[in-house]
Amino acid sequence: MNKTININLGGFFFHIDEIAYQKLRKYLTSISKSLSDDSQGKNEIIADIEARISELLSEKIKDSRQVVSESDIEDIIVIMGQPEDYSDADESYSDTNFTESKNNSSGKKLFRDGDDKFLGGVASGIAHYFNVDTIWIRLGLLALFFGAGFGILIYIILWILLPEARTTAEKLQMQGEAVNIDNIEKKIREEFTNVSESVRSAANHASEKIKGGANEFSEKMGQTFSGDKKKNNGIQDFIHTIKKIVQVFFKVFRKIFGVILIFLAAAVILSLIIGGFSIGSFEFLNIESNFIHYPDFFFAASLPRWLLTLSLLTLIGIPFLIVLVIGLRILSSNLKRFSKTASLTLLGIWCIALLIIIFTAVEFGTTHSNFGHSVQKNPLKIATNDTLVLKIRNNDLIYYQHNLKRNSRKHQVEVNGISLIYTNDIHLDIKRSNSNAAYIIIQKTSYAASSGKARKNAKEIKYEYTLEENKLILDAFFLSDLKNIFKDEEIALTIYVPQGTNVYLDNSVKNFLSDVKNKTNMYDSDMVNHHFKMTNTVLNCTDCS
Repeated sequence: MNKTININLGGFFFHIDEIAYQKLRKYLTSISKSLSDDSQGKNEIIADIEARISELLSEKIKDSRQVVSESDIEDIIVIMGQPEDYSDADESYSDTNFTESKNNSSGKKLFRDGDDKFLGGVASGIAHYFNVDTIWIRLGLLALFFGAGFGILIYIILWILLPEARTTAEKLQMQGEAVNIDNIEKKIREEFTNVSESVRSAANHASEKIKGGANEFSEKMGQTFSGDKKKNNGIQDFIHTIKKIVQVFFKVFRKIFGVILIFLAAAVILSLIIGGFSIGSFEFLNIESNFIHYPDFFFAASLPRWLLTLSLLTLIGIPFLIVLVIGLRILSSNLKRFSKTASLTLLGIWCIALLIIIFTAVEFGTTHSNFGHSVQKNPLKIATNDTLVLKIRNNDLIYYQHNLKRNSRKHQVEVNGISLIYTNDIHLDIKRSNSNAAYIIIQKTSYAASSGKARKNAKEIKYEYTLEENKLILDAFFLSDLKNIFKDEEIALTIYVPQGTNVYLDNSVKNFLSDVKNKTNMYDSDMVNHHFKMTNTVLNCTDCS
């Protein structure tokens, strides 16, 4: 039968048997002796050690009636370890049961870091837990705030749920270090050193202020005796007041400017991220690219489109990332700068993206530098006494048009599984033939890096028409290769008919006529739904009032 003792350890009451109590008291006394050479922070170290032992005992003792045994104390000493000079402090206390265990770690725990906080220390606490720089956690929370809208809610919930690391043991657990005597002592001494340096710096600053004030007082006293104070004191006070107002104004403006930079940079970066994922998803899922509007130079580039997209996003995103960090540093001077390695890496990536975009832009410019055209002459077999009827029609299966009219707008279509460009830029004219035969001239124009390539591009433009007895039915569109989507391509149709030939213009050609000459100088739009006869020079209307 052993005697039990009630003790108060770290603010908690425990029932402990006498043998365990003597061992614990001897252990704490030895620790106190090991710290006797330097009394700085000694009480705080002992208090933190007792608090940690109390925490470990609370994990072991589940019932308030349970008694702390000798084995419990031995287990705790193994976890806590002993100071390096413990054997010198008390050589008699060298028991094999109390071996050091410096490498024993209690594992990381999630806390809020009160020493490095922007608001509540949530981001810095998470950064300690995952061993990353705090700036990335803050940027992630900021992205969630601007993107999904629930970033601020997550931050508030974590602020409420996560405890702040106040004690030395909690700070060590937050950083993933073992909560033993050596680390507790080291941590507290570091904090005392930081406090001492802060106090010393503040004392020096105060001393300089006092010294400066004394000198200023002496100067003013000298001015008083010399009679200058009455002359200058009012002006100096006024200037000093204006100076303070200006300083406050610039300080407020600086904060507002920082907030504007953060909002602007975060909005751009978030837009780039969403845009990048959207474009990647469309291409991966093979969705029609009508949803995606690429820059002009993407279509004529020899580099893959995904590389150009990534380069363009990088070229814009990295400068705005730097702007975001600048804005955060304006609001909080505790924010760390990018390391030299990270800065050089970002600069290198940005330069590579810039070179890729410059190369592609130059390549795009060369594809528009030379003009080329292809001319095709086809005969039209029309009876002498027949009236040539001109019509224009669209192929609605390729691209539906409710109102047919000439324009240079281009549309991406798919014909037989091949992506092509659909365009209505067609000009129609009617002239007198120099012979007794009717014929049509189809002139196609395009651009490329050289005249030869431009002529080849023009020749490859697909255009069709049909002649059904006396009806000439022209296509209202032409098809071109997808890479020519931003080149100024067009087709000029000129129909040559002999003198005396009758021509009827259907209403469908109304928006495609291009300054057709006639004797009465009618507008192109007024010539439709009328009959004309080719004279020795131009057309002449035969049924106009």
